[in-house]
Order: sequence, then C-alpha cells, then structure tokens
Amino acid sequence: MSSQEILFAGFGGQGILSMAKFLAYAGMDAEKNVSWLPSYGPEMRGGTCNCSVIITEEQVGSPIVNKPDTLVVMNRPSLDKFENVIKPNGLVIIDEDMVDREAKREDIDVIRIPAQSIAQEIGSKTIANMVLLGALVAKTGIVSMEELLQALRDHGKEKYFEMNKIALEKGASYVK
Repeated sequence: MSSQEILFAGFGGQGILSMAKFLAYAGMDAEKNVSWLPSYGPEMRGGTCNCSVIITEEQVGSPIVNKPDTLVVMNRPSLDKFENVIKPNGLVIIDEDMVDREAKREDIDVIRIPAQSIAQEIGSKTIANMVLLGALVAKTGIVSMEELLQALRDHGKEKYFEMNKIALEKGASYVK
C-alpha cells in the first residue's frame, strides 16, 4: 500500500504515542510524506490517548485523520469510540487481552492478537504495543520490517531494542 491513514488508540501509558512515532520515523526513512498527530486527555497515564499517522507518497493535506484505513486499539473504550469511523474494507488490529468484545462491523478486516500475553512471555507487558505494530506492518506493508527496525534502532532506547524486535516479529507472524 502506498498510502495509509492509521489511528492508534488506547490508555495513556500503553505506548500509543511511541508506537505511532516509530512508524512515522520508518515512513520518513522510507522517504515518504508523513504526519504524526498525538491527542490525549488531561489525565495522561491511564486516560484515553490516540495518535494518528499518515504515510503517503502524496502531499499530506491535513494531519487530521477522520476516516482511518487502519485502527490499532489497545482498550475497549477505543474500539467503542472509533470502530464506526474506519473506512469500509479497512483494518482493525485489536489487543484481545484488553478488549472484551468482537468488532461489530462486517465490512472490515479484524485481527485479534493477545498482545499483552505475548509481551509477557517475551519479558514485559510494556511491549504489547510493539506486538501490534509488527502485525500492522506485516499486514499493510506500509513500511518494511527492516525500515521499522532501523527506526527503532535510530530513535528508540538501545537497551530495549532486542526485546522490541522479538515483539515486532511475533506480531508479524500473527498475520502471515
């Protein structure tokens, strides 16, 4: 896919903004036009949080994403709030450990991943976001896994790189 409008959503503290940031960096490294727009409530950690990313060959007209191609949700309130705005034939990636219901729409592709459980097996629940990001990149191909790993290497904390890499690969294997 040469263009994607993606919305990441969950609670503050789940790594929503960093997941979106690494994808945006990977898009820039792939020499695409990128927009990264965070949005979070005043309560920060524990409050609702979402971030939109646009990656495209075209010019980005506006950073606002009203009808995302892809939605990544890490909690039930985010699915409740954003399920209806996804484009028809869009993609929803759900952390099924945190979302206790199925998507209601029939015209979207849904991938449910037990991201918290997978992250815990790797060594830390805090990398559940990377499991979901790995699935997103594998499914959409908006950037390559190599570009994403390079963005993590260049812009992330070195001490978490290996663990994040494993999480990305586990998420990617979920959609293959």
